[in-house]
Amino acid sequence: MTVPITWLTHNRVRLALHHLKDGEGRTLLLLHGLGERSPAELPSWAHGWPGPVAALDFTGHGQSTVPRGGGYSSEMLLGDADAALAALGQVTVLGRGLGAYIALQLAGARPTEVVGVVLGDGPGLAGGPTEPTSLSFFSLHTDGSSPDPYALVELGRDLRPPDYATAFVRLAVQGSPLDEPISVSAVYRPAWLQAVTAQQGVAETSTADALTVYATS
Repeated sequence: MTVPITWLTHNRVRLALHHLKDGEGRTLLLLHGLGERSPAELPSWAHGWPGPVAALDFTGHGQSTVPRGGGYSSEMLLGDADAALAALGQVTVLGRGLGAYIALQLAGARPTEVVGVVLGDGPGLAGGPTEPTSLSFFSLHTDGSSPDPYALVELGRDLRPPDYATAFVRLAVQGSPLDEPISVSAVYRPAWLQAVTAQQGVAETSTADALTVYATS
């Protein structure tokens, strides 16, 4: 069965928003890890979500536009997620790896529109180089297909200190109607996620339990 796609525009990028499941109520938005793409069908663990389920292909991934020459940042992908939020309305977000980082940022930027985020294991943003990777001089050969190798280089690690991530936790907690708007289900936790987990308003729980709580919030 072909999954319906809504095409969104963020700057000059065409984004693929996949509709994996219909339903009434709040949408569960899935954000994939670095080098991945949206699932082709509804994951088995998401069958219990009562509302719709959608998944976004980030810039340079899946069926979304692959730009020329890189220039990737988490803020760029935050704009992708914000475009999906504008199309879907109020959501709960589950992110893997890179997608977890973007989900956290989205929760801080739109705390009343994001009702709970689940931060799970996945590739991307595992550490921090000493200089911005976009300013390095290198050439990557690409045929324009995804995942974009520039994205793999530039979003594999992050130069920001952990307190950059915790700032989004505080924004989410201040603006959310939930006592614990952020749940961490990831087993492997890079420095930024360790710092997030230590913050007030962050729960450590399984993905299934987090979704059960947010589904009824």
